[in-house]
Amino acid sequence: MRKGIYILPNSITLCGMTLGFYSILASLKGDFVYAAWAILFANISDALDGWVARITNTTSKFGVQLDSLSDLLAFGVAPAILVFSWGLHELGRGGWAAPLLLVLCAALRLARFNVQSDSAESRCFTGMPTPSSATILTSGILVCLEDKISFPGLRYFFLGLTILLGLLMVSTVRYHSLKEVTAIKKKPFWVLVVVVLIVFLIQLSPHRTIFIASFLYLVSGLIEAVFRVRRKRPPAGGKPTLGAVQATMRADKA
Repeated sequence: MRKGIYILPNSITLCGMTLGFYSILASLKGDFVYAAWAILFANISDALDGWVARITNTTSKFGVQLDSLSDLLAFGVAPAILVFSWGLHELGRGGWAAPLLLVLCAALRLARFNVQSDSAESRCFTGMPTPSSATILTSGILVCLEDKISFPGLRYFFLGLTILLGLLMVSTVRYHSLKEVTAIKKKPFWVLVVVVLIVFLIQLSPHRTIFIASFLYLVSGLIEAVFRVRRKRPPAGGKPTLGAVQATMRADKA
């Protein structure tokens, strides 16, 4: 019975992989809206498979590796092909080099995550998570498609965004996980208010809400990284103060 239930989380993972493959086919056909939504729906499968595996106590090394392969397809290859087919194919070598960088960085990010998953990345991520990177890029394209946004430098904006997301995935910038919130047994009331507000905004304008929320997540990690660097920097012309050393030790333990 215990072996049979392993089918459930792995089947959900395969659903996410299927959505990634469908997104690739849709991008090649020019159905960019369907391709973008397929990647966004793959996020649901990515969240569900781990949750189901934990509550049913069916986590396994096989599931971890299968999940990484699914993430590479759905959140690495599929967004790269989408952004290339949608707009970057007209930019020459840079147009295909940036999506390639995204795929390579996604592979490196997932490999590092598998190595660190038992220790450092239990509640926070080192580097931007691959699904978050794909969500930012995909929802941004979806906003341009749905709202018919176009301006001369739009392709170069997404070229830069693709490169930035790739580099952030393999960076040491810390990004918080939802596990940090769910680990708190008693949540403050404002958390419920935020959840209700997000649900309302998603119903009102899903593609815009997803893009804004995911982009704010990107910015939050960069802002926190700047504060960490400033906290560790010693005063000009002198040795680090005791307060600065203590603040650095607290930051390293966080």
